[in-house]
Amino acid sequence: MDFLEKRFRLTEKKTDVKTELMAGFTTFMTMSYILAVNPQMLSQTGMDKGGVFTASVVASIIAMICMAFLANLPFGLAPGMGLNAFFTFTVVKTLGYTWQFALTAVFLEGIIFLILSLFKVREMIFDAIPINLKKAVSCGIGLFIALVGLVNSGIILKGEGTVLQLGNLLSRESVVFVVGLFIIAWLLAREIKGALMYGILASTILALILGVSKYQGGSPITLPPSLAPVAFQIQFDKIFTFDMFTVVFTFLFVDIFDTVGTLVGVSAKAGMLDEQGKLKEASPALLADAIGTTAGALLGTSTVTTFVESASGVAEGGRSGLTALSTAFFFFLSLFLFPVFGMIPAQATGPALVIVGLFMLSSIKEIDFYDYSEAIPAFITIIAMPFCYSIAEGISFGMISYVLIKLLAGKRKDISILMYILAIVFVLRIIWPLF
Repeated sequence: MDFLEKRFRLTEKKTDVKTELMAGFTTFMTMSYILAVNPQMLSQTGMDKGGVFTASVVASIIAMICMAFLANLPFGLAPGMGLNAFFTFTVVKTLGYTWQFALTAVFLEGIIFLILSLFKVREMIFDAIPINLKKAVSCGIGLFIALVGLVNSGIILKGEGTVLQLGNLLSRESVVFVVGLFIIAWLLAREIKGALMYGILASTILALILGVSKYQGGSPITLPPSLAPVAFQIQFDKIFTFDMFTVVFTFLFVDIFDTVGTLVGVSAKAGMLDEQGKLKEASPALLADAIGTTAGALLGTSTVTTFVESASGVAEGGRSGLTALSTAFFFFLSLFLFPVFGMIPAQATGPALVIVGLFMLSSIKEIDFYDYSEAIPAFITIIAMPFCYSIAEGISFGMISYVLIKLLAGKRKDISILMYILAIVFVLRIIWPLF
């Protein structure tokens, strides 16, 4: 106990070992849904579901150990929602690249973030992007993720004579989704910790009863699935291509907002920000997620990032890296439960995706809708993501429209040099096929 006290400065942070361990368990319960959702989502690219599960767990553990010992902060990390959707539905399914290409982009993103974190450039980039666009990106990804959940569950279908249409709500699959959605909504309304995971488990039990999912038999506790089908699949021959540049850039862009925004929001809730509203341990925290992302890409999973669900552990009193370390311990235990996570169908994870979309949409209230030079680019960013079924296109159109509208409105002072550069890059990305 003395080692833990000295290493994590528990007394200084006004906490104790018992509180930190309970906070770590709470954080695990609120973010463990990713262990069902991430393999489910990435397997749609052709990746081995079991391999992705093991890679996701191991990469998360590595990142949280770094968070514990480098930053001494109570934050959980895992493959991020939104980033895994971009990986699957934009890079692979829409743009037509292989999942190996997408993993290579994630690996490069991780290496770049390692460098940027060491020189504190990530904070500089984050500060250069207009606040309304930052909020809009989060909202747009939220709508996109919710749409993914509805489509994967069969609630929304490709239309016959229409763009989209409602699926059969009386089917067994739809019943599983609807029941799961209302269970999660009920638990959240009652402020029950782990609502998403409980909802997924309840939906899975119903899916087993209705025959939507089947248990393969055998013990629910087994050795972790092999990493061999997904690990070390980096395509080094594709690194220096324009296509790789655009994909890596978008990964960088989304992850910068996701991680820094989460760090600031959760740190504010925990009272960890200084008088200037800055987090003293921001650099090592960002370094931890860069290490997790790099390791995750090598192992075979999408971008690792800090989870906003860490706020649940903070609310339970977690204040030090011991919370992150205990969360990592519970992730380690989950390594041996793949048969349980593996039988969870898309109809059981779909409701969680819809609710995560709700969480991400909450920042829309902070967007300035009274200044149309800010509101229109933000709105374009938000609607382009679900309507184009692409996070990248939403970011691209949002950036371009922001610069153009500000110029036309005579508000050049609102445009940073970096914004000009980003807009030009995105325009080149659109017109490149013409040459």
